[in-house]
Amino acid sequence: MNENGKYSFYNNINSSRNNMYNEKCPSAFYLNSYYTQTYDNNVNYMKQFPNQYNSYFYGTKHNNYCNCFHKTTDYGPEPFVVNITEATKQNNTFRTALWTGNYLQLTLMSINLGEDIGLEIHPDLDQFIRIEEGQGIVQMGDRKDRLDFQVNVYDDFVFIIPAGTWHNLINTGCTPLKLYSIYAPPQHPKGTIHETKADAEEAENG
Repeated sequence: MNENGKYSFYNNINSSRNNMYNEKCPSAFYLNSYYTQTYDNNVNYMKQFPNQYNSYFYGTKHNNYCNCFHKTTDYGPEPFVVNITEATKQNNTFRTALWTGNYLQLTLMSINLGEDIGLEIHPDLDQFIRIEEGQGIVQMGDRKDRLDFQVNVYDDFVFIIPAGTWHNLINTGCTPLKLYSIYAPPQHPKGTIHETKADAEEAENG
């Protein structure tokens, strides 16, 4: 196949792919307009009929819906909906328990420049961490003095720490490292708020 034929072939593929995408996915403008209008309608409905709105959309009589992070409240164990990306990015505490249940806990964390979570181990629980903003290096190992698993992590990366694994996460970027962590089962007392790493260390040692 000559060069012209090759490019014509690729152009046809790209054209078909774009058409297929446009059929399945509206443009960003229409998509954003749709969701903005939907959100506005939901908020208006919620203001007029708060009990019906919460019951219909979230299955709870409480207004446990957080589109963004307004206050440090542990919403567990009630049903709860949150924009986790916005909540995580807006959190400025070292650790805040956002939802604590009997079998799972969701916490928000913000690791300052040059700081880390601290080398630790959880013998009886698994942990899931997602990075929403910033960069760092995660270290894991089966011994405190042998962290032979080391990987750089960035926005949208997740990593899972199996129970009984020594681990640490170090902020290697130039901005606070924003993340959320899921413990199963819960690790911290319900309603935990550690404004700084020093507060967390004091609570753990106390």
